[in-house]
Amino acid sequence: EVQLQASGGGLVQAGGSMRLSCAASGFTFDDYAIGWFRQAPGKEREGVSCITYTDNSTYYADSVKSRFTISSDNAKNTVYLQMNSLKPDDTAVYSCNAVSPIGINYWGKGTQVTVSS
Repeated sequence: EVQLQASGGGLVQAGGSMRLSCAASGFTFDDYAIGWFRQAPGKEREGVSCITYTDNSTYYADSVKSRFTISSDNAKNTVYLQMNSLKPDDTAVYSCNAVSPIGINYWGKGTQVTVSS
């Protein structure tokens, strides 16, 4: 069974840093696209960052560009999201998503990130 689990969230002060992890089981990241999403209360879910393993290209939303970095450890089948210079507007539930080569989406349980002023 394909499973994704985001972890590493918690409470952090504005300006601080946090690293989220997305651990996968039941598949390997090869040929998949892996993305991080977030959803704040009353807000639409938005894409934050993604990495495409076919060409190792990356994407960042304008709101997080230069502050967040996506990376992977293939041996651990894990994708990370390093978040620096955090702002209160970054507060949300963060989840990871994987898309197979044939376009099947898999979603994992999210982790709460709270940034205080």
